[in-house]
Amino acid sequence: MRLLPLILLCCSGCSHMAQDSWTGKDKAEHFFSSAFLSAAGTAYGERQNWHESHSGGFGLLFSISLGAGKEFYDSREAGSGWSWKDFSWDIAGAATGYALWNTAR
Repeated sequence: MRLLPLILLCCSGCSHMAQDSWTGKDKAEHFFSSAFLSAAGTAYGERQNWHESHSGGFGLLFSISLGAGKEFYDSREAGSGWSWKDFSWDIAGAATGYALWNTAR
């Protein structure tokens, strides 16, 4: 049941895809903003006295869902197009933010 949103996203047929490269200024922005959001989401969960795994899961999903929302917004007709490369950098950043948060604790 948890995979249903991901499956629907992958099969939804975005209006258009971005023609971008794996490197560039926007990729660093995706990475670092996702890392920050993941760490912030994890910190929020800890401040709510959630279990460590629940806080970490919340931080990761918070960051990744915002990245997916951004790509969904970009996929509209007037947008730059869905970019799996941007989304990959979002996921890498979220994982890094989670790891750095746990390392710093």
